[in-house]
Amino acid sequence: MNEQAPHQADLQRLLDLNAAVADHDGAPPFNDQALIEARRGERTMLTTERGVALVAPAGEAELAVWPNARGAGGGHKLAKLVAQHFETLGVTAWSVWAHGDHPAARAIAERMSMTKTRELLQLRAPVPADAEVPEEVRPFTDGDAEAWVDANSRAFAGHPEQGRLTLGDLADRRRESWHSDDNLLLHTTGGEIDAFTWLKPQPDYVELYAVGVVPEAQGRGLGSLMMRATFGRMRELGAELAHLYVEGDNTPALELYRRGGFERWAIDVQYSV
Repeated sequence: MNEQAPHQADLQRLLDLNAAVADHDGAPPFNDQALIEARRGERTMLTTERGVALVAPAGEAELAVWPNARGAGGGHKLAKLVAQHFETLGVTAWSVWAHGDHPAARAIAERMSMTKTRELLQLRAPVPADAEVPEEVRPFTDGDAEAWVDANSRAFAGHPEQGRLTLGDLADRRRESWHSDDNLLLHTTGGEIDAFTWLKPQPDYVELYAVGVVPEAQGRGLGSLMMRATFGRMRELGAELAHLYVEGDNTPALELYRRGGFERWAIDVQYSV
């Protein structure tokens, strides 16, 4: 067992595991923020011979077992390792994400006396063949960074992950191989960003990474406008399938996506103690 900020070899093993599980299960086991924080040494990487767990000091973890090493208790061993880690830190309330909510994850949660506390739905929709980017929407530029972080924090003030993104987080994401500033589209009024949509191209689809409208601009139809921009940019990228994540209790967003033709495809679940 290894417990330390990961070195390059550890990071590569983590990325290889993430890719292997995504290919096997259809969904990656670690989210982007967890991977970024691992690279920066802000998450502890706990490893066993069968898998890896990424642990945040505040009490959140994600874990994965190599697909060819499953069925031998490796997931439960990792979960107990996470529990021991938090106990050492004096953290009594902590949670684990199960991406895809597989039966094995539910079984581990039950054995660990964990309860379901959040649901993150994965939705998919066909990209309309006639979709176009509205003229009043433009791509992100270097000079937009601070304004975008402010707009994002206001648009997602109640979201525990998206709403806390910093300038450093934005810079790290812009360095990712999947990012292009042309895929972060903005709407401005009086020079101020009041709505945006951010896309993450994948081999078989384009993910709607984030779409937001600042509170004071809501009710002006900007959500629908940015959805049109989303589909228009996806069509420019040659995509035929759209994918997104949304909180299971976010009724306004679910209604917006329903109108856009999105339907449920999978579910992620957070279990907590």
